[in-house]
Amino acid sequence: MSQAHNGHAGSRILVFSTNSISDPGIDLAGSAHMHYPPGVVTIPVPCSSGIRPSWVLHAIEAGFDGVFIAADGTDCAFVSDCTTRTGKLVDAAQKLLQSHGHDPQRLRMAAVCSVCAESFVSHMERMSADMERLNS
Repeated sequence: MSQAHNGHAGSRILVFSTNSISDPGIDLAGSAHMHYPPGVVTIPVPCSSGIRPSWVLHAIEAGFDGVFIAADGTDCAFVSDCTTRTGKLVDAAQKLLQSHGHDPQRLRMAAVCSVCAESFVSHMERMSADMERLNS
């Protein structure tokens, strides 16, 4: 599939964000008029450790170039071992992607806090550029 060479072909990235931790940081990026790639779509979830590896595979097979998990980290209100659980699901999802012929680098995870707008924008810019390289 060829992409337009206008300097900004744009990758489609699905972001799983958490209602009380990363969503406010992502919303802050928008309300502060920070620019990040337009192909970013967010889906809120209660806790990052509840994401299923099959959801990641489905997103890639449905046409998203990458999936980013904006994890709760140590701020999770639901489970004390959220970081460990989310790390295990990322490992499982990357193995699932690879077993279906997809590059496991299409999935990324980082903790995004409620005031981490600049960090989120930076993650999206890097991931978008990396996905465009994977697509070429």
